[in-house]
Amino acid sequence: MTAEPDGPEDRLRRFATIWSRAVFPVTATSLTRPEFEQRLVPLARRLSEALRARTFDSAEGQAVGAALIDAHCTEPEALSRTLDCVDAYLVLYCGGDGSQEALRTRSARLQHAMAAGFARALRERTLTEQEAIARAALQAQGVVADALHATEARFRAVFEGAAIGIGIADLDGNLLQVNNALLRMFGGTEQLMRGRKVTDWTHPEDAPQVWRLYEELVRGDREHYHVEKAFYRPDGTVLWTNLTVSLLRDAEGAPQYQLALMEDTTERRLLNLRLRYEATHDALTGLPNRTLFFERLDKALSAGEDMRFGLCYLDLDGFKTINDSLGHAAGDRLLVEVADRLQSCATAPGEMVARLGGDEFVALTTGPDTEREVDALADRIMNALVTPVRIDGRELTVRGSIGIVEGPAGERGPAEVLRSADITMYRAKSAGGNRYELADPEADARAITRHGLTTALPAALDRGEFFIEYQPLVRLGDGGVHGAEALVRWLHPQHGVLGPDRFIPLAEHTGLIVPLGRWVLEQSVRQAREWQDRHTGAGPVRINVNLSPCQLTHPGLVSDTVDILERAGLEPSALCLEVTESALIGADDDLLKPLRRLAEMGVDIALDDFGTGYSNLANLRRLPVSILKLDRSFTQGMQQFPADPVDLKIVEGIVSLAHSLDLSVTVEGVETGAQAEQLRILGCDTAQGWYYARPGPPDRLHELALVDATG
Repeated sequence: MTAEPDGPEDRLRRFATIWSRAVFPVTATSLTRPEFEQRLVPLARRLSEALRARTFDSAEGQAVGAALIDAHCTEPEALSRTLDCVDAYLVLYCGGDGSQEALRTRSARLQHAMAAGFARALRERTLTEQEAIARAALQAQGVVADALHATEARFRAVFEGAAIGIGIADLDGNLLQVNNALLRMFGGTEQLMRGRKVTDWTHPEDAPQVWRLYEELVRGDREHYHVEKAFYRPDGTVLWTNLTVSLLRDAEGAPQYQLALMEDTTERRLLNLRLRYEATHDALTGLPNRTLFFERLDKALSAGEDMRFGLCYLDLDGFKTINDSLGHAAGDRLLVEVADRLQSCATAPGEMVARLGGDEFVALTTGPDTEREVDALADRIMNALVTPVRIDGRELTVRGSIGIVEGPAGERGPAEVLRSADITMYRAKSAGGNRYELADPEADARAITRHGLTTALPAALDRGEFFIEYQPLVRLGDGGVHGAEALVRWLHPQHGVLGPDRFIPLAEHTGLIVPLGRWVLEQSVRQAREWQDRHTGAGPVRINVNLSPCQLTHPGLVSDTVDILERAGLEPSALCLEVTESALIGADDDLLKPLRRLAEMGVDIALDDFGTGYSNLANLRRLPVSILKLDRSFTQGMQQFPADPVDLKIVEGIVSLAHSLDLSVTVEGVETGAQAEQLRILGCDTAQGWYYARPGPPDRLHELALVDATG
């Protein structure tokens, strides 16, 4: 019997167990390890829920970091072990079935939030202790003013036993007393410390207000101040502190001494710097990451009116092939090499290179003359990629496509600039790659519109934004209405009525063409049945529906068509499916099999746009088509009298061949009476075009059919 798989709660508790075992040895707590583990379970649950939440909330990670302080995990080692544990096991035990890359990114952000919450809570706890000590010290200030005060022993105990550094100086800055904690922080002797003045302890990174606050305090204008300050130790190393300085007054209230309380924050600062670096730099290449790049770009775009910026957005060509063929380890080594080369291209002031993710890099230059500099930067990048990269004995050719955006600061935001660069980069890639292109606002607008239409397509079908217009098919012999072609339109909320050329390619690219095509077929067949019920004259009205290449390969084409016809009660002979000639060029038997089955049922198959592809007339015999739709390019020369004799000969030959193969001929784009008459003389069977009627609502076809029936 196989064991039941672990449920989410079991995996959560397993993560809490691993976490408690890692942190318990460095935690000052009276709890047993199992008791400590039970205390971590709700924290693990909060991390698990934050990891899988729909939107990221850094407050959850900060709260967990702060809760560690409440659990007495105050040692830096406890935080380090916690972050290592979360990094290694949180996604494994609590990630569920989500995207591993997204979960790893979310886990990293949680770690940063936990570290921030841990540091903040530790600082607040330390400040609370400082305040308690400061209150005790202030209560004892009479000891300094009056050496005979009865509380001297208590003050001495606080002074010597405090875990933070305490120093007392006079108003001239002469250091009078220091405790052992302060001596350990500075690493010097009491004699050395007492021989210095407070004003000697300047540091290049002192904030401007530090010494202004000091002057106000010794003048008696301020009772205390709190700053972050760096000091040089005697050995030249830097000590970072949270410094609180208070003024001690004598019994009459006159300023007499100054009392300094120092907390050593050097390790915490280094930890924060390390976390900041990890949060703003790419772990693989060491380059600035997306976060830091956006900070720099935002700063560049917020510069003065005379400043400009130039941005190169690079995407490697064919990188996926390298990953798939040589493995991700080789791909990572290639990215590191590319990063090194890019770094060498951007060394001038105002230039930087960053990795946005995957094989996407950006290079930024700023200054008053970036129009020339950004082109030079792009040239350097392209030249840097020319030399092949050698990995595991193979020489890999590196190619890249670059999109360039350049302009004055202050006109656009970072997101808009990066979007324009991204669009331009893909334009360079579409042009063959291994090149760079300059941003074009008109091309950007077209791409943005195209993207907006693509993302809106699925909801548009659900909201019923599509409708169908019908263009009559007319018999050239007697001018009667033979049927109609169904032409789908999109009533877009912002862009108005869109023709199929605007959205059918997008639907084919996204796969939505299959449900959209089925909807068009269903609506058109239902409309044809309605026409037949209303028009009982000279025979049934036929309906022509276009099929895209994607629909031809869909396994449900035949069954869907049969189902739609049966539910509408329409005979198969009243339906014609139009397939473009290009879709059937080189088609094998598997592709033709669904069309043959439909043709055997009685559905007509029309070869649309005939003559626009590599027409193989001999190949017509093997195609299950019964109608040729001649492209309008062959008949444009017939719109005027006399007609182009070359066009006449071509059309006459095609019609003769089609009829010899028992195929009927339909002509598109008929716009004049002379054109229609000439096509009738040449023997074409049916036609459609603006000469007869433009595409319109279904009632218009019904009216035309009634006119035809009544003579």
